[in-house]
Amino acid sequence: MVMSERRMAFQSGLKAVAPMVAAVTPFGVTAGVAGLDAGWNAALTLGMSVIVFAGASQLASIQLLEAGAAAPLVVIAALLINLRMLMYSAHLAPYFGYLPQRWRVPMAYMLTDQAYALSVSRLMDNTPIAYPHWFYIGAAIPLWGVWQIATAFGYWAGTAVPASWELGFFVPLIFLALLVPAINSRPALLAALVAGTISVLGGSWPAGLGLTLGAVAGITAGVVSERWWRRD
Repeated sequence: MVMSERRMAFQSGLKAVAPMVAAVTPFGVTAGVAGLDAGWNAALTLGMSVIVFAGASQLASIQLLEAGAAAPLVVIAALLINLRMLMYSAHLAPYFGYLPQRWRVPMAYMLTDQAYALSVSRLMDNTPIAYPHWFYIGAAIPLWGVWQIATAFGYWAGTAVPASWELGFFVPLIFLALLVPAINSRPALLAALVAGTISVLGGSWPAGLGLTLGAVAGITAGVVSERWWRRD
């Protein structure tokens, strides 16, 4: 019975993430091409993809290193860009904090925007599934595997991929697929507007500050407005 419920939870995660896997592929290909253009060898490009496993951070780090930036600056920039993962972890902690470390460590490593959004929507559902960590793993593993394969393909394809394809165009589509279903209330709409506005205005700010500050401001606006509307 237990094995059956675990299998069902894992398969539910696989089904939920399936529509998003294809959208991640062009982004991973772009990361591979960026490593090649920077003059990196295959081991370094693919090793970074495995260790960092974060698209925006990988691309930013490659660009900074190619420009000759100091290593500490590259690390700080990557951490700032991925600062939202800290907020994701804090949100998931009440649901997964009881798990042993052998579960929490790989789950933290595989944390992505998609895995977080899918898991939170399922955890906050009125009819949550049993063994939600198996659902999370089912959603996270395909994203990790496809990312590594796409990065490798992008590296080996190299200059064969025309620049006119604009592979980065697909990246916003990934986040739109997550954002639109989540805007189901006035606080959520306000949070999206605030975060989006600051992120766009701060698009040229260094070290991904626009994205990070946009995320923090959006969350703050959503929490404050929800309390205000609830009080009224």
